[in-house]
Amino acid sequence: MSENAGTSGARGTTGATDVDRYRIEDLAHASGATVRTIRAYQDRGLLPAPRRRGRANMYGDTHLSRLRQISDLLDRGYTLASIKELLEAWDTGRGLGGVLGLVAEARAPGTDERPARLTRAELDELFGGSPGEAALIEAVELGVLEPIAGRDDEFLVPSSQELSVAAELYAAGVPLSALSAHLRELRGQVEHIAVRFLEFAREHVFARYPVHPPTTDAEAAEAAALLRRLRPLAGQTVDAELARAMRLFAARHREQRRLAGEVELSRSGTRSVALPAGTVEALRSLVGEEGVSAFVTAAAERELQARTLDSLATTHSQRGQLDQMG
Repeated sequence: MSENAGTSGARGTTGATDVDRYRIEDLAHASGATVRTIRAYQDRGLLPAPRRRGRANMYGDTHLSRLRQISDLLDRGYTLASIKELLEAWDTGRGLGGVLGLVAEARAPGTDERPARLTRAELDELFGGSPGEAALIEAVELGVLEPIAGRDDEFLVPSSQELSVAAELYAAGVPLSALSAHLRELRGQVEHIAVRFLEFAREHVFARYPVHPPTTDAEAAEAAALLRRLRPLAGQTVDAELARAMRLFAARHREQRRLAGEVELSRSGTRSVALPAGTVEALRSLVGEEGVSAFVTAAAERELQARTLDSLATTHSQRGQLDQMG
């Protein structure tokens, strides 16, 4: 949309060159908007006030141009609030080129990945059979799949990479319910990181612009270029920190498993005991090679039991003697 498209030498207000030739019904017919919509735009400050001619409110080509601009921006996905900011920039002579570029950059997906289509049969095959209606509903709620109007057996996949990761984890044994719960938790954490990064950029990078949005096309274009450079930096920072954290916690996990193994080994009571070669040979002759360990264990246990019995008997005898002396 060019800056001068649909205008008649005026910007946001009617002027002497603007012919007041439309009643509100005529303006609605020419623009494709309803009378109610036109009045709502006036109330919100999106549309200049009409000029009074007798008892009638009259509109001109500037109003028609403004309605077409609003319609075009709505089709691009802008909200009425953002459209009002853009049109205010246009009315103050700043032009829409740089501002639209900045807003478009802010709304950019930040990835070269393109949405793909996937049939229900392909989805079933990807997840080793039917994933079930509950899993499909949750995938749609999470935005992993998007229904296609009129095609009950086909879905739009905004991120094939994300779906492939889910399929790999499922193949590794992770249930679909666990995948959904994990994605919900992860998404909340990533959104928190995104907010923090934007706050950081606004505080330390975009603070150079005393007025927001930037007041000139040049400043808006510069801000858009900065935003374009910062987005991949955010991704690279997260990737580096994620790799560092995974290395750290993997090492901790290995150390915990090693210590747990040592504790388990100490609890089992297994020890290597050195015996004279002659004793071992005598035992082999007596009980065979496979019985040596069991024989030594049994003999040691019997000796311990014998000493326990002797200790108990001695203790009892000593108590008896003390009782007699008392």
